[in-house]
Amino acid sequence: MAAVSSSNSMSARDQEEASSSSSSQFAANAPTPAHHTDDSDNPDFFGTNDGDGEDDVLVHDPLSEDLGKPMSFKRKQKQAAFSHPGRLLSTLTGNRLGVHLPRPSPKQRSPNMSGPNTPTRLNTGRSEGSAHASSGSKDGLPLDWYVEGPGRRVGYEDLTAIDWIFEYTKERQRLRVLYSSASGILGYVQQLLDASQIWVILVLTGIAVGALAAAIDVASDWLGDLKTGYCSSGPDGGAFYLNKAFCCLGYDQGAKCMGWKPWAAALHISSAGGKWFIEYFFFMLLSVTFAISAAILVKDYAIYAKHSGIPEIKTVLGGFIIKKYFCAWTLTIKSLGLVLAVASGMWLGKEGPLVHVACCCANIFIKLFPNINGNEARKREVLSAAAASGISVAFGSPIGGVLFSLEQLSYYFPDKTMWQSFVCAMTAAVVLQAFDPFRSGKLVLYQVKYTSTWHGFEIAPFAFLGIMGGIYGGFFIKANMRFAQWKKSTNWPSIGPLTQVVLVALLSALINYPNLYMRAQSSELVSSLFSQCSQVLDDQFGLCKTGAASAGTIVLLLFAAVLGFVLAAITFGLQIPAGIILPSMAIGALTGRAVGIIMEIWQHNHPGFLPFNSCEPDIPCITPGVYAIIGAAATLAGVTRLTVSIVVITFELTGALTYVLPIMVAVMISKWVGDAFSRRGIYESWIHLNAYPFLDSGDDGAGAQAVPDIPAGQIMTRIEDLVVLTATGHTIKSLKHILDECDYRGFPVVSDTRDAVLLGYISRNELAFNLDSAAQHMPPETETFFSHQPLADPRTTLDLRPWMDQTPLTLPSRGSFHLAVSYFQKLGVRYVLFVDRGSLQGLLTKKDCWYLLNGAGETRRSQGGRDEGAGAGAGAIGRMREPGERVEESVLLGRESGEEEEEEEEAGGRMGTGDVEDGDVSPRGGRSTGIL
Repeated sequence: MAAVSSSNSMSARDQEEASSSSSSQFAANAPTPAHHTDDSDNPDFFGTNDGDGEDDVLVHDPLSEDLGKPMSFKRKQKQAAFSHPGRLLSTLTGNRLGVHLPRPSPKQRSPNMSGPNTPTRLNTGRSEGSAHASSGSKDGLPLDWYVEGPGRRVGYEDLTAIDWIFEYTKERQRLRVLYSSASGILGYVQQLLDASQIWVILVLTGIAVGALAAAIDVASDWLGDLKTGYCSSGPDGGAFYLNKAFCCLGYDQGAKCMGWKPWAAALHISSAGGKWFIEYFFFMLLSVTFAISAAILVKDYAIYAKHSGIPEIKTVLGGFIIKKYFCAWTLTIKSLGLVLAVASGMWLGKEGPLVHVACCCANIFIKLFPNINGNEARKREVLSAAAASGISVAFGSPIGGVLFSLEQLSYYFPDKTMWQSFVCAMTAAVVLQAFDPFRSGKLVLYQVKYTSTWHGFEIAPFAFLGIMGGIYGGFFIKANMRFAQWKKSTNWPSIGPLTQVVLVALLSALINYPNLYMRAQSSELVSSLFSQCSQVLDDQFGLCKTGAASAGTIVLLLFAAVLGFVLAAITFGLQIPAGIILPSMAIGALTGRAVGIIMEIWQHNHPGFLPFNSCEPDIPCITPGVYAIIGAAATLAGVTRLTVSIVVITFELTGALTYVLPIMVAVMISKWVGDAFSRRGIYESWIHLNAYPFLDSGDDGAGAQAVPDIPAGQIMTRIEDLVVLTATGHTIKSLKHILDECDYRGFPVVSDTRDAVLLGYISRNELAFNLDSAAQHMPPETETFFSHQPLADPRTTLDLRPWMDQTPLTLPSRGSFHLAVSYFQKLGVRYVLFVDRGSLQGLLTKKDCWYLLNGAGETRRSQGGRDEGAGAGAGAIGRMREPGERVEESVLLGRESGEEEEEEEEAGGRMGTGDVEDGDVSPRGGRSTGIL
């Protein structure tokens, strides 16, 4: 758990409000809670620090602050600006002159000692549904209306879930205060500036992402070409910092370029065998060097820069807190590591990591605006929009980027977020087009256009490519998951993540160099496979051969596709920045090009065959490049299970409406075939493997089809197994004792041990902060209470109601479990309490639902147990969870079984991680249910 700071104090306005409320006197001097982490080993560029930005506290209660005038919800009659002297000035300045009415002082209270002062586990003998009115609950007396509601919050710890309802409530209250206090021209200007903040963030993000994408493209291309040679200065005006394309700019055929020097020629080796050996050696040496450099950067400086980042981004957008995941230091290491990883020639891509880069850029600019930075829900809306710019610059597809964010990443995507995503993606594409990193006028290297159309008989081979894409996706996901699980369950991790990267990089270099198609960089390979032979001037891959020579090309293409499948399956998941989108497209393009060449040979040798009658004479009927791009789209759909966004991205790459229909057919069939293997795509599979607490807001996967049709009472943790707090009868010392003895993340508050009328819920975070703050000013024997006490003395008692959620979401225990899951999916809540006629019956957390839908059933099936969810109680869920203790933290930090304990502690210290997430098992092995 992050440390609680007590160095800052609340503003004078908060002190005045707190002193006039019924809260205890310590609240007036309570420090602003903030969690500090040790960043000495994790420097933060640009002066940003996630530890300060993530833990903002709602210390300003808009409904209880004295804003200079009493707040009223009555509609006021508007008066003309010139109806009274001086009103014109107030119209311009927004200052309303009026009488400030003092707030009535609360009544003095005395403590009501009616409950125990020890943690309570209720074992009630009452019949179900029996309840009586609580003496400590709403009893008809004048209550402090401004302390009723969701309560104040201390901020979220690392690896915990956010409360979406609370965040949006906080934003509505902020806007209500803004619009009620700002009037006149200056008030309208203030409102305009507030509304424009998000657009400033998105425009700045688009500019930064476009510039970074251009720099990554140029740097990775130069380092990738450096494996085969270098550009020498000579009569052509070359320079060492130029890649092969720029060094030979102006030459239609690369073989005639004298400025590019292969390493064998630089070492003056003339024999054919010597040339091949030297160039092979330099290729392997530089490939392994680039890969190990990227792995060292990730391991020693920013462990969160590993992988593609899309599974983690999807989890974060679903309401999970992962501190440091979008900080400036992660952005720097991700960018540098991505350049090195792509240049190494391993079968990985930069498209997925560019989404992480875009979100990091947005998070940096968010910190400039406290109103957005202090609201976790609004931050996720901005990150959803920023993610579209990553795909926009990766594929040169702004509209495809918007749809990718909508279809794959976003948990909550309202109409305004779509418009914001469009602006951010467009800005990034415009900036990338302005930089023009390839000097070709294209946004990406593999952007092509076709001049011919397709024929009806080609639907059959297009459908075949869709089937192959779905089969590839299903087998790839299974192979990648099996390899990742094997690494965790065997002694393979004992060699360390760096050694794993070296071995895979060495194996990739050994396999890539002999095969001409695998030797080239993935973007260059895909560009050549997509090309149309009539527009190719330099056929360096031999793709445009005709006659019998094309048979060898087909064999090499299919052989490269099989080897690429194996290498991609073992590469995706290593601790380096790596995406899977471009490798999947390359494998599909290799297969599609081979099928296209076969169709071309068939049509050329048998032009009289009935299906070929629609072909015009003396005009090429088959375009193999079209088959390559349809194969790439089908393969990508089989891996990611995306549909609409892939079709739009592919359409924007080809630049023609002609091929939309065959692309849609191939993508549709690919998804159907892939779903026959598993309904999870590659990103959802990694979320499931890493046990991230993500519940999809849709109906697929963990939606209606997977939810067992049972009452929620069979799943919830019953009240007899809960640790609850009574409304009265506690002291600061007794509550601290409860926190020391229990590892739960929150506690329901009930009236007493007999009736257990639910009064609210208080999180461990808020309770610990208040007790620590009060201990500085009050003795340990100070009485505390969670209900209205009209005679309590605020100077000698501690009122915890302002920090308690007095309006938690509740359901009847006889309700369906499907309805409870819908609460977690649609509303994004952290917990649901079950109440019958006001009496607490049990509790269900988000992690409970996740384990039941994703983990408990599979664990039970593997142990030969009953069907998923049938009669599973809280105890069963808790027992099934124990093997996954602290799984999110260990997975995010790259800690696998077999690694040294010292490395684990160092990684945890660098990243400043906190405790486990909602509902996870406690470090002391206690019951997991009820932890929030």
